[in-house]
Amino acid sequence: MSGLRVVIADDQELVRAGFGMILEAQPDIEVVAEVGDGIEAVEAARAHRPDVLLLDIRMPRMDGIEAAGIVSAETACRVLMLTTFDLDDYVFEALRAGASGFLLKDVRRDDLVHAVRVVAAGESLLAPSVTRKLIAEFTSRAPAAKPPARELGVLTARELETLRMIALGQSNAEIAATMVLSEHTVKTHVSNILTKLGLRDRVQAVIAAYEGRLIVPGRGQD
Repeated sequence: MSGLRVVIADDQELVRAGFGMILEAQPDIEVVAEVGDGIEAVEAARAHRPDVLLLDIRMPRMDGIEAAGIVSAETACRVLMLTTFDLDDYVFEALRAGASGFLLKDVRRDDLVHAVRVVAAGESLLAPSVTRKLIAEFTSRAPAAKPPARELGVLTARELETLRMIALGQSNAEIAATMVLSEHTVKTHVSNILTKLGLRDRVQAVIAAYEGRLIVPGRGQD
């Protein structure tokens, strides 16, 4: 992968500068803009068409959730939310707005770089330590505003099993090992799932699995 374009949006200058220095040190990543509020984040996403937008949840003028919704609707940019707390209530809303995942602000240098790359590649997942808990909490809290738009019945048995494993936070490599398949085959299954269900990325696939009751919050998934 080369030439990833990133915009950083955070109202704390030190956070922007620190993340910018870490990402700019990578040969395959370019920080094309650093901004301090939600309105500027939307404007930067429109102007620069970045691959990834690192977006703070709490910002002046326009918060990160509203900005994420606009950017996700208008561009192909992947939105990676920044938050201070791993179970911040606003994270649930951010996922609904189209965010591809979130990072804690105290993320390690290597994990930040890795997250930007995987989100850009569509392999986005939430912070591994809280994936299941966060999504289960999210789906149990968020009342359905409309009837489910996605019908899991269009998926094959293999695709359903792949979706179940995605929802449990497993990577393509882990899914391949469990199902005794090649990673290429798993990637094909994942692509088919996203296409059939009209989903943007793996995070939306996780949400769809819970909303479709393929995974039931609070119940063992053996």
